[in-house]
Amino acid sequence: MSNPTMNKTSRIYVAGHRGLVGSAIVRRLEMDGHENLLLRTSQELDLRDLQATYAFFEQERPEYVFLAAAKVGGILANDTYPADFISQNLAIQQNVIQAAHRFGVTKLLFLGSSCIYPRECPQPIKEEYLLTGPLEPTNEWYAIAKIAGIKLCQAYNKQHGTRFISAMPTNLYGPNDNFDLQTSHVLPAMIRKFHEAKVKQETTGEKAAVMLWGSGTPRREFLHVDDLADACLHLMHHYEGDAPINVGMGEDVTIRELAATIAEVVGFEGEVSWDTSKPDGTPRKLLDISRLVSTGWEAWIPLEEGIHQTYAWFQGHGLAHRQAMLRAPLASP
Repeated sequence: MSNPTMNKTSRIYVAGHRGLVGSAIVRRLEMDGHENLLLRTSQELDLRDLQATYAFFEQERPEYVFLAAAKVGGILANDTYPADFISQNLAIQQNVIQAAHRFGVTKLLFLGSSCIYPRECPQPIKEEYLLTGPLEPTNEWYAIAKIAGIKLCQAYNKQHGTRFISAMPTNLYGPNDNFDLQTSHVLPAMIRKFHEAKVKQETTGEKAAVMLWGSGTPRREFLHVDDLADACLHLMHHYEGDAPINVGMGEDVTIRELAATIAEVVGFEGEVSWDTSKPDGTPRKLLDISRLVSTGWEAWIPLEEGIHQTYAWFQGHGLAHRQAMLRAPLASP
């Protein structure tokens, strides 16, 4: 019999546990003393395969599911592999959510993304702005898949009375991030670029220089992944309902301000230039987090402190982790 509320002995499946979000959720669950974590790598369980997914759920009977498995990437990756981004994410979501219903999961938390909202959204972005305008073209494939995941949760709740909830995090960063320059998001990409330029200057004596994409004027909100993990556990305990719920800091910075902060943290003192022929993406993306705050949760890791932590992790693990990520394409959002 499933537990009515998640406790220390509940059977908990974290899908995508080696990715950025999934690994943070696992750390948070372990810190709370949860003893029954069900974890599978993408090599052990391909969530794009319905029969394999069914077999896992039938054998393990998870009571709670954190659905953090996804194919993820930045602007370049989304633009280069649109078919992969939409088809693989649709398959993962469909299979896990369908299996969760079929095998009696008590509650499921689906992790979406703030890119689901229209490109020209009023700021800050409220949850009800979903589907009120055109998406940002550079990541619409991923966004449409994530919107479908939200709607799938809502549909199962409506038709079958399930307890499937959806959380929409803002831009994330932290330990286990992807630092590959071809597929990473802006913050980890900057950390790596500034670090490598600094090392090159130290070893060759050449003046350090870094070229960054776009104009630097777009504004972005960044949330440390450990804050997101804390919010996910909070929502599993304290949130019910069909409406997606935003998870963020409630404040944003320009990309130029972000670059200046990262350069200072890394110790980069060279020249920064901007390639304005490259796309900026959405002009601004700040989430309205009033719904989340009303449940009693707020973020606590300041951006500069979080960047310090992330840079320290990168120095110890970054390149080795990059190789692991290349071998494990189904990462966490």
